[in-house]
Amino acid sequence: MGKVTGFLEFDRSMPMTRPVVERVNDYKELYIRESSEFVNRQASRCMDCGIPFCQSGCPLGNIIPEFNDAVYRESWFEAYQILCLTNNFPEFTGRLCPAPCEGSCVLGLNADAVTIEYIEKQIIETAFDNGWVNPSVPTRNGLSVAIIGSGPSGLAAADELNKMGYDVTIYEKSAKPGGLLRYGIPDFKLEKHIIDRRIRILQQSGIIFICDHEINSHNIDDLDKYNAVLLCGGSTVARDIDIHGRQTQGIHLAMDYLQQSNEFVDQRTLQNIHAAGKHVVVIGGGDTGADCVGTAARQGALSINQLEFMFKPDASRNQNNPWPQWPMILRKSTSHDEGCTRQWSVMTKSFIKNDDKLSGLLVCDVDWEKGPDDKYSFIPKENSNRIIPCDLVLIAIGFLSGQTSTFVNKWNVGLETNGNISTSNYQTSNPKIFSAGDMRRGQSLIVWAIQEGREAAKSINNYLINQ
Repeated sequence: MGKVTGFLEFDRSMPMTRPVVERVNDYKELYIRESSEFVNRQASRCMDCGIPFCQSGCPLGNIIPEFNDAVYRESWFEAYQILCLTNNFPEFTGRLCPAPCEGSCVLGLNADAVTIEYIEKQIIETAFDNGWVNPSVPTRNGLSVAIIGSGPSGLAAADELNKMGYDVTIYEKSAKPGGLLRYGIPDFKLEKHIIDRRIRILQQSGIIFICDHEINSHNIDDLDKYNAVLLCGGSTVARDIDIHGRQTQGIHLAMDYLQQSNEFVDQRTLQNIHAAGKHVVVIGGGDTGADCVGTAARQGALSINQLEFMFKPDASRNQNNPWPQWPMILRKSTSHDEGCTRQWSVMTKSFIKNDDKLSGLLVCDVDWEKGPDDKYSFIPKENSNRIIPCDLVLIAIGFLSGQTSTFVNKWNVGLETNGNISTSNYQTSNPKIFSAGDMRRGQSLIVWAIQEGREAAKSINNYLINQ
């Protein structure tokens, strides 16, 4: 490895963010790009650790020590070549991944982990700056594959299958490709020109995108002409809250809100759900909830409360969560710096309305207890009922499954008990039909979706070459 004492000489450092008072007035990326010297120092912290647990922590198996070393030696093209061996879209993961690789970094045993995600982002941006990211047009093998859904799993599978020589067509129900990347992730985390840049390269490589085209019972027979079909429709059926007053005006699912906001930023389309001048409550303490917080702050919310049902995590690892497990610790999004009150161990009980309009949320606190089986149970606290005034509630408590009925009815595709598509090595009960991403594994990370798409492409290839 490059500088073997780098981890002793330099501390972990992340790029600066634009000031809150500036960034809440736009939807531009909030991180400021640092100098090559800054990235070089951070890459030099990568230890010659012998067994790189970071690679096993990464779902894609990125060859992390090697690209860190190349960055330290300022061999950026080499770093790009290494990174792209395992990751089709580092510009996405380098901005959006929670970095499980960093949770497994050996340096994290007694110091701060290497800034792997940030280094990854700088590698791919340097590659784009220098014109190294180019279309790949292979010799065609005469076989074709249809992919339903243009999210990260569908795009990754398309990229891999195209390189293998297949004619690939992606069907997308929305107006533009990208799936969750485009319609679920706010621009301050991923500006959409980053997606468009990659889509252009995939198109120039020969991949066909058909947008505004939802596959349903009326047109599904059009897919019979393909040699294989890959279902990558994502996990889109949102989990809801069935409590008194749910139908009151002013209560919305988080993804409906975020999609409208993203469409407005992109095309200035009409936005019916808006936080301007409102007291907002976000139910759900995860990343989607944090995205709602940041979006509401930019829209001019008067106040923002984010509620989490579970207890507040510790600030550092406890003895039941040792390295190299993913650290179950308290995390803070950049959105939380933009004006938000966070509350943990809070249960929602009912929505309060006034003249059929939302006016508040009745909640109570809960105590969590760990049983002998290491499972937690909760008990509502006595005399903790209170009303949080609000006129906009955004529900961000995850997703149940994908929308699968069309494929079940047409192709007799099997389902798991949780509603996800059942597969064996990504192949469904119908041998011509495959599935990958959240539609198959359930709601997960973007990095897992890319890995799923890559592996599904291998499975499809093995099936077709043996026909």
